[in-house]
Amino acid sequence: MDKSMIEEVIEKQVLTVAQAVEDKIDDEIAALERLDADDIEALRERRLQQMKKMAEKRSRWISLGHGEYTEIPAEKDFFSVVKASERVVCHFFRENWPCKVMDKHLGILAKQHVETRFVKINAEKSPFLAEKLKIIVLPTLALIKNAKVDDYVVGFDQLGGSDEFSTEELEERLAKAHVILLEGESSLNHARSSAQTKRSVRQSTKADSSDSE
Repeated sequence: MDKSMIEEVIEKQVLTVAQAVEDKIDDEIAALERLDADDIEALRERRLQQMKKMAEKRSRWISLGHGEYTEIPAEKDFFSVVKASERVVCHFFRENWPCKVMDKHLGILAKQHVETRFVKINAEKSPFLAEKLKIIVLPTLALIKNAKVDDYVVGFDQLGGSDEFSTEELEERLAKAHVILLEGESSLNHARSSAQTKRSVRQSTKADSSDSE
């Protein structure tokens, strides 16, 4: 296929997408034009109620420690933390470089995803939990929903296989597990599109940067 034909195909695809977007906008405008004063007032009231509920949720989340990345001081405190929040990301760590890399990214995500509680606990000082949850490789993230461990991110294998993964790659992994939200309930991320471009995961030939207990 020569260059002119390729350009023609691309042009047709662009026009098709543009037409679809234009049609959608026309439909939305037509729907708005059909609304009377009572309909508009009802929409406004519904939106106000949604905003009020969101503000109440955010206030409750903040009161529980959401929005910050904090350390659970003792094993016994783990259970009260996970029972209090619907979504929790718990980093089982030790004082080493791979865990500090994970700390950096989790600190960023904690501020961006106030709908989820981000915490860490020292695995070496939590032998009961480490054994119960089968924590062997560090760092390990326990992804907890409704007080139950639903998934794990073990080491860096799922993040490209090295410590050079981006915050966005970790964010996508957590979103895939539905332990964070990319839109909707998160008051700081509601403007994000669910149709974010999928970033390809790097295929690393390096050895796994994580270590084992």
